[in-house]
Amino acid sequence: MSYPLDADRETMPSLTRKQKIASVAVIGLLAAGLGAYLSTGSQPAPTSLTLRPDDAAMVARGQQVYLANCASCHGGKLEGQASWRERNAQGMLPAPPHDETGHTWHHPDEMLFALTKYGVAKVAKMPDYQSAMPTYEGRLSDADIIAALSWIKSQWPAEVRAQHDAVNQRARKG
Repeated sequence: MSYPLDADRETMPSLTRKQKIASVAVIGLLAAGLGAYLSTGSQPAPTSLTLRPDDAAMVARGQQVYLANCASCHGGKLEGQASWRERNAQGMLPAPPHDETGHTWHHPDEMLFALTKYGVAKVAKMPDYQSAMPTYEGRLSDADIIAALSWIKSQWPAEVRAQHDAVNQRARKG
């Protein structure tokens, strides 16, 4: 004798089967994510990449990081090196200013972070690009890089900061 519920049991997967399907799906997603990570050759970005120029503690920490690691080339007042748009005798560009006269604010937060951590050669996928700027991967923590960049942004005039915010909005949309 067959009951209607027995027929439903045959067509519905058991809880164990659902668990297996879910497990396979999760493993597949993890494998796909790992594959994408390995194929790009880059580390995941920190979870909070937005610069925080209005966070007093972040800015104070960033100033210390900047003065200890960046000021020797980019200047204590963000002024950069002379003739920063012209290649020097070694064929490299001098350190650009990070104040409003430079091009730093033309780049979104994510790019500034990547350039600082990984360097131009890796970010631009130009392995032969020569730069005097060291990469900070393994030298500075992600939090220190974000702090230094936050301090730099905190030094810009309000209108430049607003323009940089617009650059970030466009980057996030596109």
